Amino acid sequence: MAGDGGLGIEARGVTRRFGPVQALRGLDITVPYGQVTALVGANGAGKTTLLLILATLLAPDSGMVRIAGHDALTRPAEARDALGWMPDTFGVYDQLTVDEYLAFFADAYGLPKQERPRRLRALLSLVHLEDHLGQPVHALSRGQKQRLGMARALVHRPRVLLLDEPASGLDPRSRIELRDLLRSLAADGVAVLVSSHILSELEEIADRVVLVDHGRTAGDHAMSEIAGATARVPWRIRSLDPELLAAALARLTEDLPWVRVADLPGGTEVGPLTEAEAAGLLAGLVAADVPVTGLAPAGSALEAAYLAMTENRR
Repeated sequence: MAGDGGLGIEARGVTRRFGPVQALRGLDITVPYGQVTALVGANGAGKTTLLLILATLLAPDSGMVRIAGHDALTRPAEARDALGWMPDTFGVYDQLTVDEYLAFFADAYGLPKQERPRRLRALLSLVHLEDHLGQPVHALSRGQKQRLGMARALVHRPRVLLLDEPASGLDPRSRIELRDLLRSLAADGVAVLVSSHILSELEEIADRVVLVDHGRTAGDHAMSEIAGATARVPWRIRSLDPELLAAALARLTEDLPWVRVADLPGGTEVGPLTEAEAAGLLAGLVAADVPVTGLAPAGSALEAAYLAMTENRR
């Protein structure tokens, strides 16, 4: 799959209207093979509408959509064969067992019968549900159903994977396992598009980020561009002498008009600052004999980019 060296998803000029509401306004997006692409935007920005169009479940009013090289509008069956889709909320057949549920979808995708038992066991192991073999789906927790949904999306070895809020309902360990799984799939050449509101986790998973605002593409960046050493983020500072810290910060930030200083329960937040600016600030505090006990980023660079994009909504 990685050898294709092309695009798993290519969409250009996509529009979609729901009555008087223009959900998408000429949105463009590409998702390369072998990478995880994050889709980021506020509620109502058009993310779910876009994902439904990419999943061939909703037709755009205009625009071009290609999935694994197939025109999703004129050849939707070929596009569906190439993609796995995991929506934010999905129905499950509660009266089936976990393995019967996956077998149903394996049958729907035409997996050879002799391959199914081995494939289903591998999928359940992949999502850490092997101990639930034979158990009814209705006995699973929300997080376990999310993991079952991931297995369902992967049952036919898709070349393109669409995920809408996949970490919803997952405990911290399961989120770490999801991150590792997505990175592994990308390493195997799958084109992964994931939408999530957990921006700090997206920053650890994604190679690229597409910012969406008011139905349009507001930015398309490599994650290294956003989260590099030159990215400005807030920093949290703790000191044994808060009053001395406040006085020193007021003096040291006089020539940094974009920097804000705020006292919070967990310490003083300063920023946004680059890593070099934060290091310089720390050196100034130490030179002023401020007893600093901690300095760390208070947010992610992706969060800062998102806040900048949505600043006009305040």
